[in-house]
Amino acid sequence: MRFEVLQDLVSPTSRAPLEIRDIAEEADDCIRNAELIDTASGEKYYIRDFILRTADDGNYAKSFGEQWNRYRRTQIDRFNGTTCSSDRFYAGTQWSPEELKDQKILEIGCGAGRFTQVLLDAGAQVYSLDYSGAVDACWANNSPNSRLTVVQADVYALPFKHGFFDKVFCFGVLQHTPDVKRSFMSLAPFLKPGGKIAIDCYRKVPWIYPWTSKYLYRGITKRMSRERLRRIIEAYVPRWIPVANRIKRIPVLRRVVPALVPCWNYTGLLPLTKQQIIEWGILDTFDALSPRYDKPQTIPQILAWFKEAGFEDISVGPGANGLVGTGRKP
Repeated sequence: MRFEVLQDLVSPTSRAPLEIRDIAEEADDCIRNAELIDTASGEKYYIRDFILRTADDGNYAKSFGEQWNRYRRTQIDRFNGTTCSSDRFYAGTQWSPEELKDQKILEIGCGAGRFTQVLLDAGAQVYSLDYSGAVDACWANNSPNSRLTVVQADVYALPFKHGFFDKVFCFGVLQHTPDVKRSFMSLAPFLKPGGKIAIDCYRKVPWIYPWTSKYLYRGITKRMSRERLRRIIEAYVPRWIPVANRIKRIPVLRRVVPALVPCWNYTGLLPLTKQQIIEWGILDTFDALSPRYDKPQTIPQILAWFKEAGFEDISVGPGANGLVGTGRKP
């Protein structure tokens, strides 16, 4: 973590400034390991391997830390040779690279950093946060970069000053938190007046189709050993994808059978190689079946949150991950 970032941080509980108590190691003009102290309560926090940690790995998001460190480079554009992450980011946010340059962006739920790279490439000052150990994958994929700060923290207890950010970005996260509305509402105070927010969430629908087949099985899979679940998925997804592709050519079966088997198959949907389709399929199938929480929402629900939070220029509608919402703070 860069030394100058310390002035941007506050205690996630008392909101008092954080001060360095002890710097154990520096590297590349950054703090690699250090102890920080809450100037009000005396509570201690730590910078470890360049990342501020105000939360530990033993929480409801642990499965994400495991998956993103295991499949660290799978969805990163510069490693997979596509623009899939960039395309999704700009289509969902409706922001442009030009308006991101030099802005302070809070990224909630960075995972391995697929969108972190997009923000950095646009020239933004990026503060990427995750509740899980995925922060280590994000740092490994995107550092060193003088415009990047990575933090492991709880969305309900963010260690930043209110009114600090030009934009808040949160894709692929809200539905996996204990209280989706509370998670959304917790983001608004960190935006500057005139700042913009973009979020997405799974869409709640009354029927089963391939992207919602997971709900037939999550009652079991979310309670399984993650190691066992991962081995099962790694065994059947590569075998099932070719079968699913053949089934798609049979009108009487193509709607029913794929909807009964949880397998994220991007054949014909994304510009991926056959091997990449398998890797993405394994990753996203695990992502669908393993999280503790999975709470899809409706357009009226999300629209109501934006209005309650006082946002203007609100837009809520279908998006790549289900639903996407954007707004501007007055």
